This record gives sequence, C-alpha cells and structure tokens, in this order.
Amino acid sequence: MSDVPSELRYTTEHEWVRVEEDGTVRVGITDHAQDALGDVVYVSLPAPGEAVTAGASCGEVESTKSVSEITAPVGGTVLEHNPGLETRPDLVNADPYGEGWMFTLTPEDPAAVQGLLDADAYRAHAG
Repeated sequence: MSDVPSELRYTTEHEWVRVEEDGTVRVGITDHAQDALGDVVYVSLPAPGEAVTAGASCGEVESTKSVSEITAPVGGTVLEHNPGLETRPDLVNADPYGEGWMFTLTPEDPAAVQGLLDADAYRAHAG
C-alpha cells in the first residue's frame, strides 16, 4: 500500500486531514489518490471565506487520465488554498502530504475530525 502517515485522518473518498496546532484543518488528497489519478495538470480549489459542507464537492483535480472531485472531509470555512498549485499542480504528485496540500479550513465542529478514518482503517479501505 502506498504511503499512509499515521498522524493523519482520512476519508473514504481519499482525502487526508491534518489538525494544526491552532485547531485549523489542512486538507489534501492521499498518495493512493494521486497515484490513481496519474499526472495532475490542474487543481480547482475553494476560495478563502467559502463555506464547505462535509461530504460535498468543493473542488476538482484534473489529471492526464481523468477529473476527480475534491470532497470536504468536514464542514467549515476555508481559510486559504495552496497558491503553489496554481503554477505547480504536479506538487500533488510529488508531495501529496506536504507541498501538495489543497486548502485549510476552520471546522464547524472540531470533534468531527475524530470521526474520520485513522491510518489503519484507511489502509483497509484503500486496499
């Protein structure tokens, strides 16, 4: 199985979530997802200030193979999106858990993150 950092939480739609020290949440797609997509050529992300709903589409990742929706892992308000992806969408492939992050948000319910999959559950889901 591809890289699955144990400190993150995951969705069944292959997004990862990292809770930052200030309580905000950083979101990206997993190594498994970027590998399945192939070479990422464009990323459309939610705008700062935009409200997102858990489980709802809030962006897209376009690759040489297909277009895939980005689903909000928890509800909240977007603080920022990764400006580096505008000129370097390939960062999603090169470093999905680092420089390839998608956006940060302030969660409506911080406890909702704990309801997401842990690394072991995600590994079992992603197979």
